[in-house]
Amino acid sequence: MDVNKRDRRDVWTPLFFSVVLVVGIIIGFNLRDTLRNKRNIVTVIRQNDKLEELIDLVNEKYVDTVNTNQLYKDAISGILKSLDPHTVYIPADELQSVNDDLDGGFSGIGVEFSVVRDTLAVTGVIDNGPANHAGIEIGDQVIKVDNKLVAGVSITADSIVHLLKGKQHSNVSVTLKQSIGSGIKQIPITRDIIPTYSVEASIMLNAATGFIKINRFTATTYDEFSAALKKLQSQGAQQLIIDLRDNPGGYLDAATSIADDLLDDNKLIVYTKGTHTAKTEYRASGKGLFEKGKLAILIDEGSASASEILSGAVQDWDRGVIIGRRSFGKGLVQEQYDLPNGAALRLTVAKYYTPSGRCIQRSFANGKEAYMEDFEKRFETGELVRGDSVQADTTPFYTSTHRVVYGGGGIKPDVFIPYDTSRLSAALQSMIYSQELKTAVWDYFIENRKQLKFKDIAEFSTSFNAQSQIADKYLVNLGTDVRKAALKELSKPANNDYFKLQIKAQLARLLFRDNGYYTISLKDDDAVNKALGLFSSDHYLSLIGRK
Repeated sequence: MDVNKRDRRDVWTPLFFSVVLVVGIIIGFNLRDTLRNKRNIVTVIRQNDKLEELIDLVNEKYVDTVNTNQLYKDAISGILKSLDPHTVYIPADELQSVNDDLDGGFSGIGVEFSVVRDTLAVTGVIDNGPANHAGIEIGDQVIKVDNKLVAGVSITADSIVHLLKGKQHSNVSVTLKQSIGSGIKQIPITRDIIPTYSVEASIMLNAATGFIKINRFTATTYDEFSAALKKLQSQGAQQLIIDLRDNPGGYLDAATSIADDLLDDNKLIVYTKGTHTAKTEYRASGKGLFEKGKLAILIDEGSASASEILSGAVQDWDRGVIIGRRSFGKGLVQEQYDLPNGAALRLTVAKYYTPSGRCIQRSFANGKEAYMEDFEKRFETGELVRGDSVQADTTPFYTSTHRVVYGGGGIKPDVFIPYDTSRLSAALQSMIYSQELKTAVWDYFIENRKQLKFKDIAEFSTSFNAQSQIADKYLVNLGTDVRKAALKELSKPANNDYFKLQIKAQLARLLFRDNGYYTISLKDDDAVNKALGLFSSDHYLSLIGRK
């Protein structure tokens, strides 16, 4: 019996090993195909060793002292140089600040400030924040942060921010010169999470029109937008202007969530795909907050990425009218990968496509420097004034009403608003945003704060008319040559009117925060006024192919 069993094993053993060999070969070929584009771990280690060896050699033998960390950064920059302009390495010391911009908050004390005469002046106090609870008021001047003197030492705003930020629940001592009286007071403050708002303003422009300004797309943007829209609707908003000008983008999900509120159920908002990334579709789902009603999206050359996703979806579905100038042209999707050294890599993993199928990414074939200088090129060619840009992609795509649109260079608006070369001239803009004007407005506010009592923005808008007084004080404090140049600029009636409007808007910001600023400044905004005009005319429907 035992002999017979052994004989049968001898017969089947070669066959068994043959089958195992064949299966192994098949698995091997499959693994080869699967891992074709993955680097062997031994190769990775060897390449890293080469880089370490090279940097160590430079560090030990180079004629001068070198910064090893900088060598690593330069090596990484060299690796990324041939990739797209939006794949970037974020050093560890910059990562927290970069993430704060998109996370919707940071740990600090909760004040807004401006440097006036080399002294930190508190221009705003966040409601229910640590500074508010500690009794800090608008107009207080910060003399010290902990034991570090910050007044009269030419300290920069960035340095002050660094001092005031810190870990949540950590303590900081702030020495103040109080706005009322001349007392000096030291106040201990416990840091906490301070929200940063991406919905910069939400106001009613008239009885039926709401306006929402979004400055970037963060983790909290949709919640902010939803709350703002609901409030405007409760005030009677039946038509809506969304301002995405100079909005550089941010989280894709924030843009698609807002688009979901504007589009009917199941409509495609955007889709993404890449060589190593499967196609992903984002669609509207459920009933949105504003699926009906006239809609305008404002864009310009500073509107990028998520801003273009939102405006592209609205345009492709003919849901509203796009007003302004051609957008930035960023159609790439990044994912952030945290690295062991505390730094991070934002790597482009896919392209996004609007509902009609267009990718609006403009070419970066001439290098990153030329890519980033696109605004200057548009200015030189006259596109910012005339709007007659050469379309980079001549392939036609079609909106839901069969209007022709193109990709390859940003979102081209339905209504062009030229760049105002007079109002937005470097000379006038430098006056409006100068430290001297900021100081003149601040001084007026401090000297007259008891008289600046208005029940709301509307009353301020109609009642306040002391802009000339502030302008005169601004001019008096200028040097002779600068004053002469400023007077020349203000000799043009349109420039003078705009300058005084901006003075009033800056004061309104001190009194009513950003809503106050936009309530005043938008009165002379060409894009907003164009949208309001379209809302009240039949041309709105013809622009989006519905008439």
